[in-house]
Amino acid sequence: MLMRKWGLLVATLPLIFSLSACAGQSKNIGSRLDTVKSRGKLICGVSGQLPGFSFVKANGEYAGLDVDVCRAIASAIFDDPKKVEFRNLNAKERFTAVQTGEVDILSRNTSWTISRDTSVGLEFAPVVFYDGQGIMVRKNSKIQKLEDLKGKSICVQTGTTNEQNLSDQMRQRSINYKPLVFEDVNTTYTTYEQNRCEAITGDRSGLVSRRTALSKPDDHVVLNLVLSKEPLAPAVANGDSKWSDVVKWSIYGLINAEELGITSQNVSQSASNTNPEIKRLLGTEGNLGQGAGLTNDFVVRIVKHVGNYGEIYERNLGKNSELKLERGPNKLWNQGGIVYAPPFR
Repeated sequence: MLMRKWGLLVATLPLIFSLSACAGQSKNIGSRLDTVKSRGKLICGVSGQLPGFSFVKANGEYAGLDVDVCRAIASAIFDDPKKVEFRNLNAKERFTAVQTGEVDILSRNTSWTISRDTSVGLEFAPVVFYDGQGIMVRKNSKIQKLEDLKGKSICVQTGTTNEQNLSDQMRQRSINYKPLVFEDVNTTYTTYEQNRCEAITGDRSGLVSRRTALSKPDDHVVLNLVLSKEPLAPAVANGDSKWSDVVKWSIYGLINAEELGITSQNVSQSASNTNPEIKRLLGTEGNLGQGAGLTNDFVVRIVKHVGNYGEIYERNLGKNSELKLERGPNKLWNQGGIVYAPPFR
């Protein structure tokens, strides 16, 4: 009996040592958070060509909802929204940039889908904009519904969910059409504006945004139809829960701040608020920030520099922007929308 037990122990030793070695290796492998901190800045992949989400202003400064998400994360880590390097990525190269570590985070009007969340190897953060796919046409085209596009050409960007969604909707209705597919978003819209395709499809917010850049915006209309659900969310690489927690709870901090009435204007005064929820959110009670590898007042840092979710939305897409997009489903859950964040506790 003793010999049998000894033989079993000897047989299992290689496995034990192997597991121990793996455990030791995992401890030595740092999180992306450590890399970002040691580098001294966040590298953020964006479109850079979509007003309202990410674009470059005349003064060379980046602006938009996706841009402010990255500035919020930089604020949480460094207490400085300027410690971000933005890299423009097209739809085709964006996922590779995350997979190879070229960027720390992808904040680029990207739809959260099962294939991207699994086979592509992304870890999605909370949705920052609930959208849907639409179609834009010229006002004088008399096109009002999908059936009116039978036999007509439609411009669409490859590497996006829009290409497949359009195909699905047309196939379902047995509508033949001529897809004109382009890799570059500017080429896609230039082709449409040159009247080489009779319609263009994309996320509705993107169509509204890009319409403002056309030479005669008022000559074009986004049809009153929605082809799909497009939950737009930032993403990081799979397998780093510490880093994904930082991204995730920075965004949840923006949402909870709006829900609790904490703004860039009153965040300093709110630190003395006796509401337990506010105290935990702002780090004056508890150690919630430390658990995420941040300071306990990381939400204060975020709101101080970029505002809460509502402020960011209105500045870039809503009433204080050129786009004037109604919030619709992007209102808070207690205001008729579906934007909802877990509590800080």
